[in-house]
Amino acid sequence: MAMSNLFQISIVDYAAPHDQAAFKTIINMYACDPMGGGESIEPIILERLCPDLAQIAAARSWLAWFGDQPIGLLNAFKVYSTFKGRPLMNVHDIAVHPDFRGQGVGRQLLTTLEQYAKSQNCCKITLEVLMGNMPARQAYIKAGFEDYALDPAMGTACFMQKWL
Repeated sequence: MAMSNLFQISIVDYAAPHDQAAFKTIINMYACDPMGGGESIEPIILERLCPDLAQIAAARSWLAWFGDQPIGLLNAFKVYSTFKGRPLMNVHDIAVHPDFRGQGVGRQLLTTLEQYAKSQNCCKITLEVLMGNMPARQAYIKAGFEDYALDPAMGTACFMQKWL
């Protein structure tokens, strides 16, 4: 468990009811935020998230706590870099309760992930961020992240999706 002066970071035990409740609280808070899409997660989906993630060996999540209050969450997945021949960690979600933003919670979640990634011999950490989310972009840049480009002449990568 990592610790700051005001909060603690712990890995999520997807089977523990206390962690499940905290996970659901923060992930749904994030989903309701404009940067998370602005809509609540369907209750049936919310209920199965932790059991589903427990079945995915590559899934790792960490919660930030202020006392007994969950205040942040980071979900990441270990995948593989074919160019480097080593694993990497991809941040799928990072969320901090609005009352605790700007206090280092997100930075500590990322630091905890970085320590884990190094212990797993990962070559890098990747994440996606909305271009208009300037506070998050600035925080990621400050944490050492940069736009993804293989060849600067070809430009930076963009994140795309296709719903199925």
